[in-house]
Amino acid sequence: MKNSIPVLSLVALLCMTSCTDDDEVQIINEEELITTVELELTSSTDAANVILFTSVDIDGDGPDDPVITITGTINANTSYDGSIRFLNESIAPTENITEEVIEEGDEHEVFYSSSLADFSITKIDLDANGNPLGVITTLQTGAVGTGTLTVVLRHEPTKPNDNTLSGAGGETDVQVSFTLAVE
Repeated sequence: MKNSIPVLSLVALLCMTSCTDDDEVQIINEEELITTVELELTSSTDAANVILFTSVDIDGDGPDDPVITITGTINANTSYDGSIRFLNESIAPTENITEEVIEEGDEHEVFYSSSLADFSITKIDLDANGNPLGVITTLQTGAVGTGTLTVVLRHEPTKPNDNTLSGAGGETDVQVSFTLAVE
């Protein structure tokens, strides 16, 4: 009889922990892995002038640095139409995270910053509440120069905000920096 008490206690404990009410199950929306960020810019006056900024980091937070490529030439004193894509290329087929960012626009915002003073990006698209989203942009270059362009996708930022990362709060889903060369 001494051995049956611990066994009965174990059985009771297993029943209590494995038999839960379906209403108590919480579904956690895990953040997707974003391995690739692609920013495409097309000159508003010359459709052949296309620049593609790409950052690929297949291992995510792993030890390998992202592979960054920039194709095309950014011209001085030029206006560009921009669009950004967020992808998970670690799985087949590739998952386009941009679709979720747009669908859940009230929970996301893309931020852009540059070290060049004569360089501006304006967010064109809006979320369902009329707040900036930043998947579609216009970019205006000024004088010739070099610097950096940083792109940050924030999850659950405060909206509306002052268009700064510190003013937006939230959590960073992905952040990449590109070297800029305006010619």
